[in-house]
Amino acid sequence: MTWAEFLPLIFMAVMGLALLAYVVLDGYDLGVGLLLPLGERDQKDTMIASIGPFWDANETWLVLGVGVLLVAFPKAHGIVLQALYLPVAVMLVGLILRGVAFDFRVKAPTRYLPFWNRAFFAGSLAASMAQGWMLGSYITGFDTGPIGLLFSLGIAVTLPAAYLLLGAGWLIMKTEGELRHRAVGWARRALWPMGVALLAISAATPLVNQAVVEKWFGLPQIFALLPVPLICAAAFFAVHWVVTRPNLIDAGYGWLVFVNTVLIFVLAFFGLAYSIFPDIVIGRLTLWDAAAATSSLTVIFVGVAITLPVIVVYTIYLYRVFWGKAHPLTYN
Repeated sequence: MTWAEFLPLIFMAVMGLALLAYVVLDGYDLGVGLLLPLGERDQKDTMIASIGPFWDANETWLVLGVGVLLVAFPKAHGIVLQALYLPVAVMLVGLILRGVAFDFRVKAPTRYLPFWNRAFFAGSLAASMAQGWMLGSYITGFDTGPIGLLFSLGIAVTLPAAYLLLGAGWLIMKTEGELRHRAVGWARRALWPMGVALLAISAATPLVNQAVVEKWFGLPQIFALLPVPLICAAAFFAVHWVVTRPNLIDAGYGWLVFVNTVLIFVLAFFGLAYSIFPDIVIGRLTLWDAAAATSSLTVIFVGVAITLPVIVVYTIYLYRVFWGKAHPLTYN
């Protein structure tokens, strides 16, 4: 493989890493936002505090992923953003609303606190559903027919359930006492809807994208890929095992909820990547067709080689510094 052929693969991997990191990291704080109305007033402050040091940095990965799409795959960027203009706009409005609500809920007069809590929830819901719609639309190759729209709507409704479980798992790790007990209950209630939704989406994907059928169900790849759904099922029942046994939470095994939920996300992501490769726009463009000129990618590669390690190190450092149990957020 020549350098010109290898470069697009590198940028595809970087973009995939960035989007996976965003879904996992911003997914849990979106989940906390979706759970916010279920907490008591003092618990809401602790819930917000649990994501306070992280949520803004988590969105850096979204900027990196979209940035790589723009500069490395300009042809794909034009098609994707044109097809997803409206849900992207909804997502950005939701993320902006979350940011505004995050600051104003602690700085505005107390009587406005319920309003900003609702705004934070609304922003989280809008961003989550918009991301689900974009994912569904992408998988169907931006099909605007009834089946394509129904599939996109299905993921738009079910992705928030996955974020709920991720957010509940985060709260189980980061909080104590009554709030942690409530988070276990939230995880227990969100688990089966997420599992059923994931199973339904997995079953429906081959129907809306015929290329998936041969990749997953042909011989001999069906045997090589069998561990993927089996590990997903094992991770799902591991979460169920923990959330139905409070003694395991008290013994310090609550982190298994979050870790196994992340494992499901990661396996689903790589399953999707395998299903669509080498296309970057399903049925229209391969990553080599959509890539910028080799000379341009070479220059961009230098910038990414510097930027990506900095973001990774910063993220690790951030989580290391602010690790530990959360306490109500205050401003002095």
